[in-house]
Amino acid sequence: MLKDTIKSQIESSILAAQNAESLPAFELPLIEIARPKQPEHGDYTTNVAMVVAAAIRKAGGNVNPRAIAEAIVKHLPTSDLLSKVELAGPGFINLRLADGWLQNQIGEILQAGDSYGNSQRGAGQRWQVEFVSANPTGPIHYGGARNAVLGESVARVLEMAGYTIQREFYVNDYGTQFALFVETLYARYCQHYGREEAIPAEGYQGEYVIDYAAQIAAAHGEAFLKLPREEAILALRPLAREMVVSALQEELGRIGVTFDRWFSEKSLHDEGLVEQSLDYLRARGELEERDGAVWFLASKYPGIEKDVVVIRSNGKPTYFTSDIAYHYDKFVRRGFDHVVNVWSVDHQGHVARMGAIMQSMGLDPKRLTILLYDLVKLVRDGKEVKLSKRKGNLVTINDVVDEVGSDAIHFMLLNRSPESVVEFDLDLAVAQDNENPVYSVQYGHARLCSIVEKAAGEGLTVAQGHSVDYSLLSHPSELTLIRKLIELEEQIDIAVDKLSPHNLTFYAIDLTRVFGGFYRDCKVVDADQPALSAARLQLCQATRIVLAKTLRLLGVSAPESMWKSDM
Repeated sequence: MLKDTIKSQIESSILAAQNAESLPAFELPLIEIARPKQPEHGDYTTNVAMVVAAAIRKAGGNVNPRAIAEAIVKHLPTSDLLSKVELAGPGFINLRLADGWLQNQIGEILQAGDSYGNSQRGAGQRWQVEFVSANPTGPIHYGGARNAVLGESVARVLEMAGYTIQREFYVNDYGTQFALFVETLYARYCQHYGREEAIPAEGYQGEYVIDYAAQIAAAHGEAFLKLPREEAILALRPLAREMVVSALQEELGRIGVTFDRWFSEKSLHDEGLVEQSLDYLRARGELEERDGAVWFLASKYPGIEKDVVVIRSNGKPTYFTSDIAYHYDKFVRRGFDHVVNVWSVDHQGHVARMGAIMQSMGLDPKRLTILLYDLVKLVRDGKEVKLSKRKGNLVTINDVVDEVGSDAIHFMLLNRSPESVVEFDLDLAVAQDNENPVYSVQYGHARLCSIVEKAAGEGLTVAQGHSVDYSLLSHPSELTLIRKLIELEEQIDIAVDKLSPHNLTFYAIDLTRVFGGFYRDCKVVDADQPALSAARLQLCQATRIVLAKTLRLLGVSAPESMWKSDM
């Protein structure tokens, strides 16, 4: 990465200054490179001189930070990367990238193509991202779309940083909610044939259950009417699970979200993993039997006041027991280096417990990240659209895809940090103007494609190779655009650090804005200046590559035209 290159040069400079006795001996500090708030201060800045001064004082010496900065600057190795290095304030070092180096990055982007911006920071690391994981009780309500697009985009960003990723959906097909759903389905199935059967008091009222019952009837006829009630419900369980999971796969597929594995909670019990995981904890002294129940000794871990029951006095496991077995399977049996669980904010009370599970198994709790996201407010005509799965007025992902399309769902649910509430404006999502951020960014990509097409129509093509003179790209708007392009790798790195891609939405918007300034100030297709046109066409092509890559990381398409029929 560019920042790493600059850090390396500063480290070399410090060592050279020490060898020249311009600086005393000290252990090299962690060097931080940041972007200054004001562009006139350069492309990067570092406070390394102040950090070094603190290290020298700790060792009993005393050197002015400004003098340290002067020594570092004096010994910086010669390279074509930097054009200007300046001191500021008490010892800040501001660095400006050389125009020639910037211009040559166009060729680097074109040569790398779709892989531009990738890194290998996660090479050799095997991570799992578990997300959505809704109860298999019907379609996913719209709020769950945020979980889906967040998890998918995090997985994509991690893959671009070199991590090996497995996407997993945890199917909660063992607990009370699934049992209620199957009972509701059985009631609707009986009603389909005119037999009276009451829906459970806590059952599911949505009309979609009627549709599921009709599908069961079409496939199996009256077979379940001939069985005793409990036997019929038991026989319906696998059919219900298969039906709902198939529908979920189709529903999530419409927004480009797929999974490597659909993991059954029931399999934890059927395959003995619950017993294995509890035996594992029992051997480590993490369980205790009292009051006829089995308790997990959670209270000895930070943030937890009470122990937690894992086996009730009636011999039945709790929901928390499945969490233990599932993460035992993830880490101890399958050996993931790191797991990211994407959960809604209403599960935040369970985060401390998950940390306790990790520690009880002898695992570093930092290997498990619980990525919490806040609620989504769906708004139409300035009023919130209420969601209620139980009452039957369910607004699903399919409903919103039908209305605004997959691209708007991804972009507008990812343009806020996970901990922020998102207000999704359905009217804005379909607006074909610059107020709609996804339309604006996609229009920018389409414009880039049309420029290349226009040039070809006038006999100019995007030239390849060393025949292009990038030094002609000297206009301030050209150099500003190049500076924005080379941010991509850094932006991916930020998204990995935060395990959130929301910075990429802002980057896409900003890149589109900067490209707009370039397009306004610089005539791209000019038959009278073929060499300059060739260089600018390559700059446009590089911009298209970076913008398309950013959109792909967000799960958003990069259209080549923006006719209304395309939206």
